[in-house]
Amino acid sequence: MDTILILGANIVNEGQIITSDIFIEEGKISKIGQGLSGVQADKVIDATGKYLFPGVIDDQVHFREPGLTHKADIHSESRAAVAGGVTSFMEMPNTIPNALTQELLEDKYQRAAEVSVANYSFFMGASNDNLDEVLKTNPRNVCGVKIFMGSSTGNMLVDDQETLENLFSKVDMLIATHCEDEATIRKNTEIYKAKYGDDVPMSCHPEIRSEEACYLSSSRAVGLAKKHNARLHVLHISTAKETELFENDVPLSEKRITAEACIHHMWFDDRDYADKGTLIKWNPAVKTSKDKEGILKAVIDGRIDVIATDHAPHTSEEKDNTYFKAPAGGPLIQHTLVAMIDMYYDHKISLEMIAQKMCHNPAILFDIEKRGYIREGYHADVTLVDLEKPWIVDKDNIIAKCGWSPFEGHKFKSEITHTIVSGHLAYADGQFDESKKGERLLFDRK
Repeated sequence: MDTILILGANIVNEGQIITSDIFIEEGKISKIGQGLSGVQADKVIDATGKYLFPGVIDDQVHFREPGLTHKADIHSESRAAVAGGVTSFMEMPNTIPNALTQELLEDKYQRAAEVSVANYSFFMGASNDNLDEVLKTNPRNVCGVKIFMGSSTGNMLVDDQETLENLFSKVDMLIATHCEDEATIRKNTEIYKAKYGDDVPMSCHPEIRSEEACYLSSSRAVGLAKKHNARLHVLHISTAKETELFENDVPLSEKRITAEACIHHMWFDDRDYADKGTLIKWNPAVKTSKDKEGILKAVIDGRIDVIATDHAPHTSEEKDNTYFKAPAGGPLIQHTLVAMIDMYYDHKISLEMIAQKMCHNPAILFDIEKRGYIREGYHADVTLVDLEKPWIVDKDNIIAKCGWSPFEGHKFKSEITHTIVSGHLAYADGQFDESKKGERLLFDRK
């Protein structure tokens, strides 16, 4: 493996920004310090004026493989990830077939080992009738167990109370939940169908998949976790009200209940449906400006612990449809870090907190072994950003297989120039080097 020397980077790490050099060898960060220019290396990167972040760890993506590869696949979306500064991802089980057995789960790991440019992990899926399989999951090399407590893309709704009690009482590793109350959504759907028929306006999406639906389900999950002392992580919080369920006066390493915010719920709000339409149809729905502001506030004050994407591509043809026929989800992983840096320019968040919420905290929250920080001895997962290199998103520079983005036409203020994955320079100035694949994440859990 090549040795890499990064010179003069502004390193954003552990609550501070310092200018220093980094030497990488054998896949690890070997030395951090000034005056390393004399060190011999196979590759030298002049990072003067640029900002070096730990590699982003995205704890919620849908890469669609197996079974839905006309939308995306592990290879295509891992390329989009590293182009966006994401060095590690955790992928969801609602592929076809659903990852509901250990054998099917392992098939995904084997495929990623062959094709993924980024480091990877895959959630084990829970259903109403696979508890025995779930309990076989190895916490050392699997990121967590995913429970859909609200139906989304796929058919993995877990709505049986006894099953939920068993999962929360018997699973001793992290449980990640999609929380929307299905009964409330069905009731709202019938109301809007009666009013509009099949031609429901997209602007009604946050009213159908409402604040009430989200809060009922999230509070139910939190209640189950408290009852059984389970390790719960609530994904894609979409309402300000839900943020009241989480604490900010406990160190993250001691929290039993944590939460995630996604880029789209902090960027868009219900005023954007008029222009974006189904392109911003996600489950849970993008809601009001008050919710958007409340989520960002909870990120800043520590009630929400991590920022992710819920990257979930569909084809343009699938999205170009009526309300009920257009699927929920969209591609975001290529633009996740630069979107947050735009928020930094808007004085909404600091660079240090971006590193905390997108790099450090996912590593703490999932107990990832020696990743998420720029530290000597840690795996060399880093991304270099030019904060003064604006560019416009268009179809020619979108890497996701689906070929579109809700950010099309937007001018980002910064650009990812280099991404190093497990010590390998996987992406540099728009070019990929796929001669080495990413690594399977390991978890330091007792």
